[in-house]
Amino acid sequence: MIAYYCDHFVLPLPEGHRFPMSKYSCLRERILETNTLSPDCLQIPEGATDDDILRAHTFDYLNKIKHGTLSDKEVRRIGFPWSPQLVERSRRSSGGTISACQTALIDGVSANLAGGTHHACADHGEGYCVFNDSAIAARAIQYADLAQKIVIIDCDVHQGNGTADITDGDKSIYTFSIHGEKNFPFRKVASDLDIGLPNDTDDETYLDTLQIAVERILYLQQPDLVIYQSGADPYIGDKLGKLSLTKHGLAQRDRLIFEMCHSEHIPVAVTMGGGYAVEVDDIVDIHLQTIQIATEFQARW
Repeated sequence: MIAYYCDHFVLPLPEGHRFPMSKYSCLRERILETNTLSPDCLQIPEGATDDDILRAHTFDYLNKIKHGTLSDKEVRRIGFPWSPQLVERSRRSSGGTISACQTALIDGVSANLAGGTHHACADHGEGYCVFNDSAIAARAIQYADLAQKIVIIDCDVHQGNGTADITDGDKSIYTFSIHGEKNFPFRKVASDLDIGLPNDTDDETYLDTLQIAVERILYLQQPDLVIYQSGADPYIGDKLGKLSLTKHGLAQRDRLIFEMCHSEHIPVAVTMGGGYAVEVDDIVDIHLQTIQIATEFQARW
């Protein structure tokens, strides 16, 4: 399986910044240490081009990001200070999801070791999300005529408001978000299907709900490609999650998604999404098991 990474594009963040950027480099290191993937299976993606980005975002917003002309309020809404490195990393992260989609359509499964920036809307970024990689990748794949019907399965604990905003009214991209109802964003944008879960939802309730929803979606939509935002933040130890899934439950979640897609012979491109556990190793454990399960299913393709 091929996975794409951009963790070496380091953001200059203020000391004490709450986003755990180290999880990305730690994940790549653990993938190599555990022989989950060989070094030649890890590749640096090209950055998303202006044309790629403009299929999902407005010209005015892209221009502000490129030239660093965001207002202080817009910068605070994103959560990262502007820098040239932020622009480059955001392009590469979106490019990683484009590359993962392209590879999944050939190999069955691929992954972006970043991505999942689902709060970025057409005309603004928010919640640590600059460009919406899933929407950008879906439109890039459609533009290249590699796939037409795409389903985005978003299992991050936070609702995918930006993805829903960008794809609103687009019947060729189906959006599904299963998330904590009483969590960010507090103004949610309706996906094609949203399932908001109460605080402290456990493994069994989550998995039963997810299975029913995904089976129905795949049956009705018959997609050419699934973009799966996995997310480590439904974990019981996550500072921002409010749900109560265990690591084992999250592994079952991943296996369930891959199994259902595999049974219908639907390629899957995986993105990592959020993760804010106190211990970065817990976040990395969860992301690592997603990649390990993905490799099992790619081997069966």
